[in-house]
Amino acid sequence: MSTMTKKTTITKKKLINSISQEKGIHPNDVRSVIQAFLDKMTDSLSDGNRLEFRDFGVFEVVERKQKIGRNPKNASVPIIIPARMAVKFTPGKKMRRLIEGDMSTTDV
Repeated sequence: MSTMTKKTTITKKKLINSISQEKGIHPNDVRSVIQAFLDKMTDSLSDGNRLEFRDFGVFEVVERKQKIGRNPKNASVPIIIPARMAVKFTPGKKMRRLIEGDMSTTDV
């Protein structure tokens, strides 16, 4: 495995500034569109809908079952972790290939 490089975090503000500079659009306009997009995604997922973006991926709400956990300091005492709803993301074909570093195919 190659040496690990320090990862950076892309915040919403950095994303807005990057898109604004790249496309020549005022940051407030970009912020408005991104926030509306995120709000719509959140509303759709909270309604139980599945969001599918071709080549990017799929967001869907799934139920995580109840399970028993263990406290590492006192493993003899079980801890019940309740069932809950969670958002699952499955990357699309193009994103999966980009992440894996295999862009040698031309069908992307």
